[in-house]
Amino acid sequence: MNIQTLYRKRIIPPECICLKDDIIVAQNEEYIITKWKTLNPKTEFSHGSSCYFLQEGIKVSKMYRRDGSLLRLYCDIVDFKLEEDNASLTVTDLLADVILYPDGRMEVVDLDELAEAMERDLITKEQMTSCLRSLNHLLTLIYRDKFDRLQSYLDRLGL
Repeated sequence: MNIQTLYRKRIIPPECICLKDDIIVAQNEEYIITKWKTLNPKTEFSHGSSCYFLQEGIKVSKMYRRDGSLLRLYCDIVDFKLEEDNASLTVTDLLADVILYPDGRMEVVDLDELAEAMERDLITKEQMTSCLRSLNHLLTLIYRDKFDRLQSYLDRLGL
């Protein structure tokens, strides 16, 4: 696999954008690692890095403030669609997210949007099932103090 282009697809609000400025740092059959700057200027953070776990339906992002300090880790539950003919990967955000803060706090967010997407038939039963399984897997890693396995991919590259 040699992905050249990443797309981010959202369900709510509906959009699909090319992440043309993201830099792919490493990739193999298991993951893709990128570094990026925010698409739209944000006051909270300015840049970050992400690891897309292709078999697990999880994207882990480290978000940094302008001064380089870590703001948070943001874990998206996602679905992947590989287009081998044009070397692209579309990453669909399945709405459920887990936020981890440096002080140890954790939040599970946007489950209301996930329910709305299901009510409005914006996601399939298969996507909902995949989302819930991936979310459960992620939370199990966190609760068992094994999240560092996911975070280590970014840490090893100094991202």
